[in-house]
Amino acid sequence: MSKLFILFLALLWSLSAAAEDQVLAGLFSQQRLDGTIVISSLHNGNNFIHNDLRANQRFPIASTFKIMNTLIAVEENAISGKDEVLKWDGNIYDFPDWNHDQTLESAFKVSCVWCFQEFARRVGAEKYRGYLRKTAYGELREPFDETTFWLDGSLQISAIEQINFLKKVYLRTLPFSAHSYETLRQVMLVEQTPSYTMWAKTGWATRVKPQVGWYVGYIETPQDVWFFATNIEVRDKQDLPLRQQLTRDALKAKGVIK
Repeated sequence: MSKLFILFLALLWSLSAAAEDQVLAGLFSQQRLDGTIVISSLHNGNNFIHNDLRANQRFPIASTFKIMNTLIAVEENAISGKDEVLKWDGNIYDFPDWNHDQTLESAFKVSCVWCFQEFARRVGAEKYRGYLRKTAYGELREPFDETTFWLDGSLQISAIEQINFLKKVYLRTLPFSAHSYETLRQVMLVEQTPSYTMWAKTGWATRVKPQVGWYVGYIETPQDVWFFATNIEVRDKQDLPLRQQLTRDALKAKGVIK
């Protein structure tokens, strides 16, 4: 079966509304949290959604854009690979993990804004327009600043669109080289166990009210590949760990992981 046909089947589900998943709804209710989660398998056709309305609503993409941005940066030779060093300029940032030299791998892991802003300067606004247009990635509002558009709300995406994008990344149907895909796969790795492997990225949109927290990625198991996209309304910093916690609880509840 061709990759394009698999992708076609995988995306069909997004064209129709899914019934509310009561198990997932209960997890959000326990935390008294407004948000959504979408979980979708690649092969067996299973899809689980809490809050279908919000799942189709676009929100600022925040640092989940680092998934696409990594592909673009490597493809455009803004950085050669995961181990190339970016020199710290000496500015002191609120996040101590940013205050030293970085590689692409470390920058992705600690969500280093200044690093990806440097990549953005090297790539340029016109290249971003081209890639976002070709990949039908979210909605980019003009005019935009090439170093802040994923932070200030100029680029927005829905949880459903995040899932569709991640499936294309996994199937490698987007216009990027094998080197770009493999680099992303290496830096995006979160966890590897005997029963599954997870790739993921957090995001936190702080320049909108209410703030939005993201956790998106995918999991390979021996039986299938599962894609997930969670976003929540962030009331304060204490809510941030709930991005990962709710996602893991949901994946366990649906039997994806133990």
